[in-house]
Amino acid sequence: MLSVEGLEAGYGAARVLFGVSLEVEPGQLVCVMGRNGVGKTTLLDTVMGVLPATAGSVTFEGRDVTRLRPHERVRLGMAYVPQGHETFPQLSVLGNLQVTLDASPHRDPAALEEALDAFPRLKPLLKRRAGFLSGGQQQQLAIARALVTRPKLLILDEPTEGIQPSIIIEIEEAIERLHASGLALLLVEQYLDLALRLADRFLILDAGRVVHAGAAEELNGPEVHRLLAV
Repeated sequence: MLSVEGLEAGYGAARVLFGVSLEVEPGQLVCVMGRNGVGKTTLLDTVMGVLPATAGSVTFEGRDVTRLRPHERVRLGMAYVPQGHETFPQLSVLGNLQVTLDASPHRDPAALEEALDAFPRLKPLLKRRAGFLSGGQQQQLAIARALVTRPKLLILDEPTEGIQPSIIIEIEEAIERLHASGLALLLVEQYLDLALRLADRFLILDAGRVVHAGAAEELNGPEVHRLLAV
């Protein structure tokens, strides 16, 4: 479904990614891990087209999307929830979902209900402004907005960062249900235990390079712990 080959990217003269390659098969959940500052967010930004690739390729469902803009990738079935609980703070919860639905390729009202079913905590809050939600509620809304587009691949950048434990559990359960439904996911996650529970495969970045990759069962190995140690 998603194939990344030899991807390189950076900011100005500072190169951050050095020949990164990865694969996400249909229905698979792949977890990207690594210490802070190793290029995880840069990788997702480049896969989604937020940051241009300077070398390498991104292929989605057999189509080269390396030079496509983010909204063009959304039309093809990719959705991205970046770090930081991004919402439209002045709009209500319903307004956030509706404006995303109006801009989506299909504009099927049923998609809004399906997104709310993934995060039922949002249903009583539909009239509340997003800016008045807790961090955990904003993160749930950010993921729900992505789901309104009915993606084939959902890309999440540390969805549990800075979230209270009870909401982390709800987000994890929602990700599990989405995965079980057949949705493919590419996930950056710092919590090893959560990655162990969710992932089919993983890869670890260090200084912008893939230094280890494998099946989720290998996440408990000593090499993984060494690479993730602060």
